[in-house]
Order: sequence, then C-alpha cells, then structure tokens
Amino acid sequence: MAAKDDCIFCKIVAGEIPCFKVYEDDRALAFMDISPLSKGHLLVVPKKHCANILEMDPDLYGYLCSLVAKLARAVNAALAPDGMNVQQLNGKAANQVVMHVHVHLVPRWHGDGITISEWELVPGNMDEISAIAEQIKGKLGG
Repeated sequence: MAAKDDCIFCKIVAGEIPCFKVYEDDRALAFMDISPLSKGHLLVVPKKHCANILEMDPDLYGYLCSLVAKLARAVNAALAPDGMNVQQLNGKAANQVVMHVHVHLVPRWHGDGITISEWELVPGNMDEISAIAEQIKGKLGG
C-alpha cells in the first residue's frame, strides 16, 4: 500500500503506532479514536493513503462505506446508543485535521452534550439550486 511518511494514519496502518484495532482486512482498518467525542467513537480508514475523497478511487470509497455500515451495526449492538453520527470530512475548511481519508462513527445518547454540526434550515434560492444541480450533472460524464 502506498503510504505517506508524515501521515499518522499511515503509521497506524503500518503498525508503527499502536491502536485499539476493531477490524482489519487488506483494504481498510477500523480503530478506536483515542480522543473520543463519545464512548465507542471509532475511525475507519483505507490502508492506501488518499488525502481526501477527490484522490480516492470510487470503488475503494464504496467499499469503505459498506464497511462503515457493518461497523455501525456492530457499535449499535455493543453499546445501544440513541443515535450515531457518521462523518467524513474533506479539507481544512471542512475541519479535516488528519489529511488521510477517514470516517468517524460517533455513538450518541440523548443529553450527551456533544455538538457536531448544527445549522438552521433556511430555504435556498430554487433557481440557483437548479442551476448548480445542472452544473454538477454536466461534470458527471457518461
């Protein structure tokens, strides 16, 4: 697997830094976050270094998402949380801290005091939304 020398997640994947491993196969690793937002907070990473989803093969991202679903069910069965945040951040503006694709599974309980992303729902400009949708469709290709 291609690794980046200064990437903490690549070092964890390589076994250079210890972790509390939950799952591992030839493409991915899931381990406990050592600075958890809640009990059971875990991270799911591809073994191949990709800074964000723009660098990642879509098939690998699809595999990672299917693994996230499997792990979410295991977290739910083990801890019985009231809910769960699943987050994948891309770039510093999106608050990505480690520049290696990773998905957070954060079990949630009513009254846990965690605030992750809260925003007020304000209706947008429908013409602008429609135009942007068409721009994105145009970039999808065949």
